[in-house]
Amino acid sequence: MLFITTLNCQQSLPRLPVPPLNETLKKLIDSLLPLYGENSTEIINLKKQAQEFAISPGPKLQHLLVLKSWWALNWVTDWWEKYIYLRGRSPLPINSNYYSLDHSFWKPTTHQISRAAVTLHQFMVFKQKLDREEIKPLLIRNTIPICMYQYERIFATTRIPGHEIDFLMHNGSSKHIVVLRKGLIYKLNMFDIDSKLLSPANLEQQIQWIIEDADKHQDEYSNAEKSLAAFTCIERQTWADIRKQYFSEGINKESLDCIENAIIFVTLETVSVETLMERSQYLIQGNGKSIWFDKSFNLVYFANGRMGLNCEHSYADAPAIGHCQEFVMTNELIHSLYTKQGFAIKDTNFQQSKMQMPQRLVWDFPESINPQIDMALSFAIKNKENIDLAVRMFDTYGKGFMKMIKVSPDAYIQSALQLTYYTYYKKLALTYESSMTRLYLLGRTETVRSLTSHLAEFVRAMKDERISKEKKISLLRKACAQHQTLYKDAMNGKGIDRHLFGLYVLSEALGYDCQFLKHTLTLPWTLSTSQQPQQQITTSPDCNLPEFDPMLGPGGGFGPVSDTGYGISYMIAGNKKIFFHISSKRSAQITDSTRFMDLLFETLCDMKSLFE
Repeated sequence: MLFITTLNCQQSLPRLPVPPLNETLKKLIDSLLPLYGENSTEIINLKKQAQEFAISPGPKLQHLLVLKSWWALNWVTDWWEKYIYLRGRSPLPINSNYYSLDHSFWKPTTHQISRAAVTLHQFMVFKQKLDREEIKPLLIRNTIPICMYQYERIFATTRIPGHEIDFLMHNGSSKHIVVLRKGLIYKLNMFDIDSKLLSPANLEQQIQWIIEDADKHQDEYSNAEKSLAAFTCIERQTWADIRKQYFSEGINKESLDCIENAIIFVTLETVSVETLMERSQYLIQGNGKSIWFDKSFNLVYFANGRMGLNCEHSYADAPAIGHCQEFVMTNELIHSLYTKQGFAIKDTNFQQSKMQMPQRLVWDFPESINPQIDMALSFAIKNKENIDLAVRMFDTYGKGFMKMIKVSPDAYIQSALQLTYYTYYKKLALTYESSMTRLYLLGRTETVRSLTSHLAEFVRAMKDERISKEKKISLLRKACAQHQTLYKDAMNGKGIDRHLFGLYVLSEALGYDCQFLKHTLTLPWTLSTSQQPQQQITTSPDCNLPEFDPMLGPGGGFGPVSDTGYGISYMIAGNKKIFFHISSKRSAQITDSTRFMDLLFETLCDMKSLFE
């Protein structure tokens, strides 16, 4: 029997094509017509600028981009990582990182230590499978492979702050994790002296030791030493300067190296959170000093046994981490990993060799670090207080109804989001929806500009009582069909935004002052949206079965891209439920995530009533 490895299909993946320049320019103008109107000054000027760009320097830039596509494995991915992520100087939490929750309502155990031990073991099992290339490549419709490159840096990767640009450090040979408890950080080796992975039962013992040790020694550490994670909450240039000043030598460098080389950063919280909202509000930023946002991902374990993730974004997109998390959560469901009392089951046939005890990291800072810590904590708390987050489950109906009326569930929800915004603000919103380009080698994402002429027509029709239900349904179907076409184009390398971005990078490198590209690429995304995948592994149970209803994953969320807009993620969980995560900034004053959520739920009911 042929064994297919994780990277087995990489060589067969095609290279991402460069779309024709004229097609991209036409699609760009078409995407902005419903926002501005055909005869608006904005569109007239944009058409003129596009025509001039198509004469010069567009063709030269296009030629160079095509040349890069011939020799590079992917003509945009390296630039995307470098300029969109690593060059970004804004704080990582809310602006770049994202969060993910565990099971929606079911909880396998109320014991924090046991939940941590069992799931950490499962994450490490996934890592070992990755290292041995035993994770099979994902297939679309069980036929078409997609790129698995992003999986290579899920574990043991850290984003290191730089003065002008960050860089990613990956240590594939790392054997330890780090654990934060009451501000104290511990190195925990995940393997015994014979290189065998620690069993869940033995991990329970190690974690219990850490908790007891932190209780004994927390008063021996200064507030600064217990708040170091706050530095990862601030602007990157400032963090780079502080890192150079205080962490460049001696014991501080050794301890920081231990953190940055760790497989995972783990937080053992003393607080309990239960509702979707409580968990999300914590995971998006922590308490200002409890999450190391530079790490590829953080695992947070709450006192009541709940778990969640906060993930750095530059090295991979959410589906890759989602696959890893789904592996862990699915194994919690289908295997007996806990005793009836909620503790990790001990495998009596497994013989563990001698284990290394956890090591508490130590620091030696001058007094001058105290005001820096105070600044970082103040900044983190202010940033968190500015985020307005709403998380809720819609269970009136789900994709079962949408499929019954023969429309794409994703297109249907995008229509609902646009209609909600129009209801709230009496205008349309430039909307970003993330699509993948992993059909191509090293592919990441592409933008679906989901505000279209057909969608605008449907939205306006919904507010006109003179228009019949039949006409509104017809307009909805047209809007959904157009959205599906755009989504397929994005997946197949025919999108707009990555092409414009590539042209812009070249224009800057060649010294062109291209206002046309600058303008189009800096138009604010009022709605930044993303659907989260589910059931990426074949062993996932059928999420429509009643017994699995409380075990559904509710997904996660992210901050808004625009200061006056919304960040919206949604998880279509089976046929009857949709989870929504909506964020905005309180400083905007014109936004209100809870109000938007209320209107969205009303809108979804209004849309269903068309078919009744």
